[in-house]
Amino acid sequence: MPRVPDYTAIGNSQGTTALKNDDEFYVYGNGSSRKITAKELSQALSEKALANAASVGVGYGKSDLYRGANLGSGTTFATASTAAQRAAIVSGTFEGLFIGDYWTVNNVLYRIADFNYWKRSGDSDFNTNHIVLVPDTSFGNDKMNDSNITTGAYVGSKMYSDSSSVLNTARSKIAADFGGYLATHKEYLANAVSDGAQTAGAWFDSTVELMNELMVYGHYVYCRKSNGVYLYTIDKAQLTLFKLNPAMVNLRYSYWLRDVYSATDFALVGAHGYAATGNASSSSGVRPAFPVKGTA
Repeated sequence: MPRVPDYTAIGNSQGTTALKNDDEFYVYGNGSSRKITAKELSQALSEKALANAASVGVGYGKSDLYRGANLGSGTTFATASTAAQRAAIVSGTFEGLFIGDYWTVNNVLYRIADFNYWKRSGDSDFNTNHIVLVPDTSFGNDKMNDSNITTGAYVGSKMYSDSSSVLNTARSKIAADFGGYLATHKEYLANAVSDGAQTAGAWFDSTVELMNELMVYGHYVYCRKSNGVYLYTIDKAQLTLFKLNPAMVNLRYSYWLRDVYSATDFALVGAHGYAATGNASSSSGVRPAFPVKGTA
C-alpha cells in the first residue's frame, strides 16, 4: 500500500466527475479511525452546515434544498420511519430530512413537501413541529358534486362531506396508516359561494385536505375574488416541494384543487401540466396534503 504522499492528487483540471460516490475517505478522531464514502461525506457535511446555521439563529435552511431520498418503507408510518427521523420532527430540527425525501407507507409514496407550514396558524394555536406530506400519485378519481354546482364551496361539496368519496376514503387510509402521527390542526375552509366566488368560510378541525392554488402554484390562477378581495386562507404560500421541483406538480393526469372558479366549476391541475378548471360533476384525481408530527 503506498504512502499517503504517493497518492495521485485529484486536481481541479479533472473536475468533480473525478470523485466517485463510492470513493472512500479515511477519518481519524477520538482515538479511532473510520471510513466514509464520498456520497456519505457530502450528505454529512450538508447536515453539519445546516446544524451550524441553526445554532446561530440562521434557521435550519431546509427550504432551500431538494434531495429526494428514500427514507424507508413499511405497512405503517411507525414501521416505515426510524425513531431518529421522528425525533427530528418533534424537535423541529428536521435533521436528516430534506424536501423531496419520501417514505413508502402501505404501498403509497408520500413525499416531504414542507416543514412547519401550518405552525402557529389557526383560531387555536397549532404550535406543533410537523412536516407536510403529499403523495406522488392520486388516490383515485372522483367528482366534486353530482351536478355542476359549487353551492357551499369546498365544505359543501360531496367530495368533502360524503363518507364514500375518494377524499374520505383517503382520509381513512391515512388515519389508519399514520395513526397518532397524523396531526390535527385548524383550517379555514370556504363554505359559501355567491356569483361564482367564495364568500365565506369557517374554522374546521383538519387532517387531510385537497390543496388550494396557492399551495401548488404560489398564486391564484382561477380562484375568483368576491367584491374585489379573496376569501382569506392560512394556506397562503406555495409548498416548497413545488417551488424547488415544479415537475412534482405535474402528474400527467388532472387532480382537483379546492378553490371555486364559478357557479359550476372548481380549480384543478390539468393533465398536461396547465392550471385549469373542471365542471363539478366531472371526474379528476384526488391528491391531498396533510401534516405529520413525530410522536403520538
